[in-house]
Amino acid sequence: MDALSRAGPRPASAPPPPPRCPGAASRRLDRLRVCVTFDLELGQAMELGRVSLPRGSFAETSICYLSFPDSYSGGLGDTQFSFRLRQAGGSRDSRDSPFQDDGRYNREAPLTLQREASHYFGYVYFRQVKDSSMRRGYFQKSLVLVSRLPYVNLFQRLLQLIAPEYFDKLEPCLEAVCNEIDQWPPPAPGQTLNLPVMGVVIQVRIPSRVDKPGSSPVKQCNQENLLPAPLVLPSVHELDLFRCFQPVLIHIQMLWELMLLGEPMVVMAPSPTVSSEMVLALTSCLAPLRYCCDFRPYFTIHDSEFKEYTTRTQAPPNIVVGVTNPFFIKTLQHWPHILRVGEPRMSGDLPKQVKVKKLAKLKTLDTKPGIYTSYKTFLHKDKTLIKRLLKGIQRKRPSEVQSALLRRHLLELTQSFIIPLEHYMASLMPLQRAITRGRRFFKSPNFDGWFRQRHREMTQKLEALHLEAICEADIVAWMKDKSEVEIVDLVLKLREKLVRARCQPLPVKEETLRRVGLYIDTVIGSLPEDLQAVLHHP
Repeated sequence: MDALSRAGPRPASAPPPPPRCPGAASRRLDRLRVCVTFDLELGQAMELGRVSLPRGSFAETSICYLSFPDSYSGGLGDTQFSFRLRQAGGSRDSRDSPFQDDGRYNREAPLTLQREASHYFGYVYFRQVKDSSMRRGYFQKSLVLVSRLPYVNLFQRLLQLIAPEYFDKLEPCLEAVCNEIDQWPPPAPGQTLNLPVMGVVIQVRIPSRVDKPGSSPVKQCNQENLLPAPLVLPSVHELDLFRCFQPVLIHIQMLWELMLLGEPMVVMAPSPTVSSEMVLALTSCLAPLRYCCDFRPYFTIHDSEFKEYTTRTQAPPNIVVGVTNPFFIKTLQHWPHILRVGEPRMSGDLPKQVKVKKLAKLKTLDTKPGIYTSYKTFLHKDKTLIKRLLKGIQRKRPSEVQSALLRRHLLELTQSFIIPLEHYMASLMPLQRAITRGRRFFKSPNFDGWFRQRHREMTQKLEALHLEAICEADIVAWMKDKSEVEIVDLVLKLREKLVRARCQPLPVKEETLRRVGLYIDTVIGSLPEDLQAVLHHP
């Protein structure tokens, strides 16, 4: 696992101690930060922690806000959820970081479980109980684990062991636990690890890239010599998909399509737990394909990217965000896909399924659960799958089995889409003999000239095909649910294509170019007069 930072706990008012050199074990690991507690009487601020973050830094402030519920909740007790945080100065595009080489682990781990160079994952255990000794009348604290690894099952289970003890015994307990975790071995894909903590041995297998997709977890190693008997986790990362997707089962194909296309989506939930689990479930449904867009399992109004995501002057980014604050219902109305979910309910029958609704109906604070979108699916609902899951509920089939059925279905969807592309890419690979014969030619100016010419011809052909496809599209229907910003953007891009087609020139008929010009006039005519005047006189 990630080793813990060696810096000792310290009060919020104390200056940060000088950095200590971690031991050899820590140098091999991406340091997991078993972080902090919070006290609302001080505001949301770190009370103590074993972290290597500068005091008052962007990361520390963000972790503080993300570790507390962002909306009023009168519920008492313990809550667990997770978040994902962009490192200050890190890339905003998650596609830049996941595939960077991070040593042996990233080379051998599945793509979906690689360390991320520019993002942290945070795992939170929040407690809220009545306490008359507190000024607010409540004891409210969070214990947080921060890591670059998406091991949600392992770290949430670890928090279930640590947090209750810590809230009772405070700092000495956390110090002892940190020392134990410092001794854990690094994660090794394909190996089963025994991780001792607080008198319990957690046994878990780290998945490997060579594992067959959809296969059952490898049988755990011999437990005879382990006393006490280990706590065996079937997976370090897999969620209970059936429980997460219960209210949207009949729309699972639509959600899979939206994730595959990287469409912007907001998950509005009643709690950080529901929000984070739904976002993680959505982004995992493409496995073994990695979800390469950004995603935030839990997002608050204090996030540094709040203004970017709520602005109406540009299209929403390709990201899935989970929110709980009702304020977002108004500020994110312009997003194209919004999933509103309620509290999960377990019963002897299939839970009430949310309906697909028009975005125009998302205007009030009492918005009902539903999928607010105008997206038209390519796939039909799988009635056979729904019947199997419904029969499983009636027969009280374990949730783990139901999740396995659902995970298998999603895997088959992904494979049916990606395998033809894999075969096509494989067919493009030349024989080794052909590569050897042409190696010296590849280094010559003649190859460079030939390649550039062919690349230019292919690009022009694609541009021409795109213009022809635009002429066949129903532009008026496309504009119905688009904002003025998107329509103006379309006008500018079509004009740019038209200029490029006439200057290069592209292998396209004059009639096609004339139709594109008429389309531009049609689009401009749909805009207000002030915008028409601007666009007609560039």
